[in-house]
Amino acid sequence: MNPSRRHFLKTASIVAAGFGGLQNFAAERSKKDLKKLQAKGYGPLIKDPAGVIDLPEGFTYTTFSKWRDKMDDGLLVPTKHDGMGAFPGPNGLTILVRNHENSPARSGDLGAFGPGHRLMKQEHLDMMYDQGTKVGDILRIPCLGGTTTIVYDTKKQKMVRHFLSLAGTIRNCAGGNTPWNSWITSEESTERAGNRLSKDHGYNFEVPATITPKLADPIPLKAMGRFNHEAVAVDPKTGIVYQTEDQGDSLIYRFIPDVPEQLAKGGKLQALVVNDKKGLDTRNWFKPTVRTGDEFKVSWVDIEDVESPKDDLREQGYAKGAARFARGEGMWYGHNSIYFAATNGGEKQRGQIWRLNLGENDNISMDLFAMPDEQALVDMADNLTVSPYGGLILCEDGPGEQYLRGVTTEGKFFNFAKNRVLPYQEGRPDPEFCGATFSPDGSTLFVNIQYPGITLAITGPWKTLKS
Repeated sequence: MNPSRRHFLKTASIVAAGFGGLQNFAAERSKKDLKKLQAKGYGPLIKDPAGVIDLPEGFTYTTFSKWRDKMDDGLLVPTKHDGMGAFPGPNGLTILVRNHENSPARSGDLGAFGPGHRLMKQEHLDMMYDQGTKVGDILRIPCLGGTTTIVYDTKKQKMVRHFLSLAGTIRNCAGGNTPWNSWITSEESTERAGNRLSKDHGYNFEVPATITPKLADPIPLKAMGRFNHEAVAVDPKTGIVYQTEDQGDSLIYRFIPDVPEQLAKGGKLQALVVNDKKGLDTRNWFKPTVRTGDEFKVSWVDIEDVESPKDDLREQGYAKGAARFARGEGMWYGHNSIYFAATNGGEKQRGQIWRLNLGENDNISMDLFAMPDEQALVDMADNLTVSPYGGLILCEDGPGEQYLRGVTTEGKFFNFAKNRVLPYQEGRPDPEFCGATFSPDGSTLFVNIQYPGITLAITGPWKTLKS
């Protein structure tokens, strides 16, 4: 077992005791007693005089690697920070790989190459997945999505370096850590070649976690399916990769690689089916078909046409009895389970949190682990992470005020942080929290504010969590 896999399993085992009570967390909820589901957490939020984020007493934050900051490779930090993973680096350092949910654009103001793409060199073009369409020898609309990598010292609470690590992709939204020390970054787009693009999109890409500034080889992991990707989570025992899809009628997929830890060598794509309830609509939009605490045995059906020229993997799955979910987004592995968010599931479309319980010999069950359906508790959970101190940290993506919400081991909700940078405003880029992930040593919660593009390191008395 390599060191990174040991770290992956160790982190998961730390949270083992943290989930015993969560499965029943909202079964008894009524509209009149929401306070019963509200925990003390780390205490009330204190207004930040600097106007960045409100935190509980004793917690502090550091901001770094902001949009337009100059990086160590001479390029600029792109905007639209999104999903992010943390990995153990040498000498106790933490390596962060961070997504940027940018689209193709003539102006380079949002990307790593600056206004007019003046910093772009041939060496960058050679390592881009999609250089965009051209008129003669002139690059017209380059693809500005991708990832940056940050090396961070949690003991000094200081960034060591940052650099561009994947280029030429579109709308890199979420993704997930692998136990072999890489980040799978996912395109939330199914645009086809033509017009502004030279290649098809809708794929996952793998980015090694390294402290050395360089661009990753942009190999699309086509066997994992071409669809509106969101997040992934890897079962470290089997190497199977689970995937969410950001559509209102999405599926949950899993990818079984032909060669463990070598995803580019192909494998089998499957979709989740609820046994004895084929075609189950879990969204609860039209009638309450599932309730908190409901548990289901599940199986998997093969998806053949993984390139999906018509973006119809969902239809393939439905025809075979796959279950439907409401915008699958954040996903994370923790103690032999995988947690994922259905961002607008529930009767009020405030979101659901589901759990896959990974048994032995492919004996897998799924339960509706959380469906608060109340904005006061959580408003459309997006990215999420498992806390080494018990429970979950949820990043909201609702239309109102933006919070980081916590869920305790007893299944109660609390506010952990409030975004003060920008209020939500129709027509302006989203100031949502995203990319929450803990450092390998558990000392620091890293999180992004998507726009204007800020990464934060949060420290404090993590062990004082109260129910």
